[in-house]
Amino acid sequence: MKALILAAGYATRLYPLTKDYPKPLLKIGKRPIIDYIVDKLQAVDEINEISVVTNSRFISCFQNWARSLKINKRLTLIDDLTKNIDDRRGAIGDIDFVIRKNHNKEDLLVIGGDNLFDGGLKVFLNFAKSKKPHPVIGVFNIKNKLQARQYGVVKLDKNHKIINFEEKPKKPKTALVAMCLYYFPKEKLRLIKKYLSNRKNKNDATGFYIDWVSKREPVYGFVFDGRWYDIGHHKSYNEAKEKIF
Repeated sequence: MKALILAAGYATRLYPLTKDYPKPLLKIGKRPIIDYIVDKLQAVDEINEISVVTNSRFISCFQNWARSLKINKRLTLIDDLTKNIDDRRGAIGDIDFVIRKNHNKEDLLVIGGDNLFDGGLKVFLNFAKSKKPHPVIGVFNIKNKLQARQYGVVKLDKNHKIINFEEKPKKPKTALVAMCLYYFPKEKLRLIKKYLSNRKNKNDATGFYIDWVSKREPVYGFVFDGRWYDIGHHKSYNEAKEKIF
């Protein structure tokens, strides 16, 4: 299994902190955000390589970070060849870029580089394996429908199959929201290319892809307990610094 950390965004909502520095390398406590993610990936025996996709503006920052990183798995840094927000590939575009560049034919675990949560990944992956060959996403109950409007909102049936997905809806049906955590079995990687072949489909948020694919075949959601921080703006970053980690 391969793992991919998404770290190619430009994080404009966190300016000026991220104007010349990537969000995943901002510190929580004494460590960069991305270190906590790498720790979780390192603990998964099945993962044989961790890739980090970033952009041309920040690739040197990640190279400096990687030099001091102590890791027992292969780590690959990938430049998606974009330089600013106007030519960014978007999350789905970056996933497709990495799959093609690495000629990946293994199961793929994708996680956002700003995604902090309690617990490990083993239970999530055990659940995902039980649903093969179907995709599985991480889900969190934020217990507030008003707040859920900021995210991709998920409705699950009793078997945890997604029966409705809406990206940032005005009237959420539930308070279950999609984390930036995805298990894509190798049998379904081709669907990403198919999705992007239609230029009308949006490539910036992974939620649009999950919505699309869940209307075509089963996609399941695993609900995490504990805490979750989607570090997208100053408020969530400050909360994470205070309460973690």
